[in-house]
Amino acid sequence: MAESPPAAAQPARKKVTIPSLMDKMKKGEPIVQLAVYDYETAIIADRVGIDILCVSDTGGMVLFGHEDTTSVSFEEVMFMAQAVKRGSKYGLRMVDMPYMSFHLSEMQAVDNAAKYVSQGGAEVMKCEGNKHHAKNIEAIIKAGIPVQGHIGITPMRMPQLGGFFAQGKTADRAKALIDDAWAMVDAGCFSIMCEVTTSEVCQMLAETLPVPVISLGAGNAAHGVHIIGSDLFHLYEKHTPRHSKVYTDLVPILEKGLADYRDDVRARRYPGPEHTVFMKPEELERFKEMTGWKKK
Repeated sequence: MAESPPAAAQPARKKVTIPSLMDKMKKGEPIVQLAVYDYETAIIADRVGIDILCVSDTGGMVLFGHEDTTSVSFEEVMFMAQAVKRGSKYGLRMVDMPYMSFHLSEMQAVDNAAKYVSQGGAEVMKCEGNKHHAKNIEAIIKAGIPVQGHIGITPMRMPQLGGFFAQGKTADRAKALIDDAWAMVDAGCFSIMCEVTTSEVCQMLAETLPVPVISLGAGNAAHGVHIIGSDLFHLYEKHTPRHSKVYTDLVPILEKGLADYRDDVRARRYPGPEHTVFMKPEELERFKEMTGWKKK
């Protein structure tokens, strides 16, 4: 009986780069972007082939208990960025620049972005805002740090916009979002993310902009999709956005595991012999002689 031919070798995994994302856009291959905050999730996301690992300031709410992203500090985002750097190799590492970290001046914008690169292992930034922030974003890009622009629901500006409501429902607001996106592209952004804009706004941008458009709750007509990693598993119980799909609800699983642990400890079932290290009998006898301890 003839031997089966050897299985074809799998192609070597390559690092995700901005040119490879542009190639995906041209070929119509969807880009997968995920908000990641911790080392282990970064390892797994990188293993399964997530294209862009975004260290989102939303992680400050999930991991550190902030009420919103405006109180998440530069240092907290840095901690998350460093963890994701240690856990990833292939995905493009993006840092979501936190509240007022690039807004005050071009010098501030470049300085803070450079720190996330040199100290946090970031490769690109994400900056949320509108056409008024384009000048500072352009300064970051001219300094050699790529930026993904973020329009639509921009959590840092929700009080100004009247709350967390879908953007672009009126013709005037939709046109303003288009202008914001173009201002960021003109500033040099390599990609635009639409967060909870109407599908029409996101689709028009995907059809007209020369760079990849990523949808976060903005329909399925973009070049790629972004989701908050914790939303996939319902790990932020305060709120699950309508646009987020819960793939596996880990809360009941975690509750059961913790409750079982509690019950086992209270009933002295854990730790059991299989989890315990014991002295050899001869050493135990010597130990008793040395200490006078009488083991019960």
